[in-house]
Amino acid sequence: MSQLRNLPSVEQLLQTRTAAEMIAHYGRPLTLEVLRTVLADLRGHFNENDTLPQREGILSLAQEKLATWIEPSLVAMINASGVILHTNLGRAPLSQSALQAIEGVGRGYSNLEYDLEKGERGSRLVHTERLLTRLTHAEAALVVNNNAAAVLLALMALARRKRVLVSRAQLVEIGGGFRVPDVMAQSGARLVEIGTTNRVHLEDYEAALQQPAGLVLNAHQSNFRIVGFTSEPGLQEIADLAHRYGVSLVDDLGSGTLLDTTRFGLGHEPMVQESLAAGADLVCFSGDKLLGGPQAGIIVGRAVLVAKLKQHPLARAIRADKLCLAALSATLLHYLKDEAERTIPVWQMIAKTPEQLRARATHWAEAIGAGEIVTGQSTVGGGSLPEEMLPTFLLALTVTQPNRFLARLRTAHPPILARIQDNKVVLDPRTVLPEEEGALLVGLENALK
Repeated sequence: MSQLRNLPSVEQLLQTRTAAEMIAHYGRPLTLEVLRTVLADLRGHFNENDTLPQREGILSLAQEKLATWIEPSLVAMINASGVILHTNLGRAPLSQSALQAIEGVGRGYSNLEYDLEKGERGSRLVHTERLLTRLTHAEAALVVNNNAAAVLLALMALARRKRVLVSRAQLVEIGGGFRVPDVMAQSGARLVEIGTTNRVHLEDYEAALQQPAGLVLNAHQSNFRIVGFTSEPGLQEIADLAHRYGVSLVDDLGSGTLLDTTRFGLGHEPMVQESLAAGADLVCFSGDKLLGGPQAGIIVGRAVLVAKLKQHPLARAIRADKLCLAALSATLLHYLKDEAERTIPVWQMIAKTPEQLRARATHWAEAIGAGEIVTGQSTVGGGSLPEEMLPTFLLALTVTQPNRFLARLRTAHPPILARIQDNKVVLDPRTVLPEEEGALLVGLENALK
């Protein structure tokens, strides 16, 4: 143990130029803690066959450990996977206007809950409601922090201890373990299953409505789809029937869209405006999926029902913050100005033509001097449009160990997410933002070396 006696003390290490630089950069408390930690590690794991590092070696270990301590776990990534709304990568990238709006209200103070005209306390709920009602023609609107919270709030405020009718075909589990029956139980509502898994008839709803009910819930099936011998009544039929019995219909769209997806060669994704026109009393949808904005849960519909949601105690716990409201307002404004397809990244990606994508993939291959151009498919993702694909062109790289190469790309700065197709590493230009292209090419060149 004689070697341990030769270890410098914390005070001796603090007298070095390296430690002074660490203090200047990280502060004295953090530097002091890391030096103590490194010395304790050396003492705790020492055996007589080890060679202890010298003073500069100890300081080098401290710098490395300190770098890992302060390195942020949440970092920007380049998504070359071709999945537009990649749930694991934060879903929708924001438009430049949305980013500027966040900076504008985040840099200083704002009128989040201050009425400028009256000079007194106001409500944060007004900032997006006017835009949402104008866009959807709903009577009222409310924004909370995500769509799961929106559905939970609607159930708790309108149907606690009451029967809620849901088609068995819609009792799904989506990403993150969100199960419709579990949310129903958490809300205090009583689940009433309608029909069978593959066939639900209007008569099934009418039979259940013979007893008093709090709500009828129509839930989007997300990435789940039943094919074959199936049938289910349309939303308008369900709404008309529910209203005859004096019961409200809540339509949980999951993603929800304000644009017609069939214009872009995709299948039809239910639009918010269509649900309201069909008779839904409340429509719940996400802000960070096909809307292309920040994470948010949006509720639009009848004013009397939205008012009940606003007054419920849960509404405060799940309210949206000023950064979300600023970004969402800027995103909604793109739709009002009829420029969403040109300004919102999600719709820019969806609208890209195969010819544009082939030209970009070809440029990548020429820039790095490697790879070939192959055909492929992009997906929308985010629980929207299951099995729907968009044709694309990919940069394909032939490497000896594709999985190891993918891991190498994930260690780039910024990390790059690609995928494997036909035992080749492929990168889809559809989901790479224009400003990311330079960093992508540098990361590819380094990985290929």
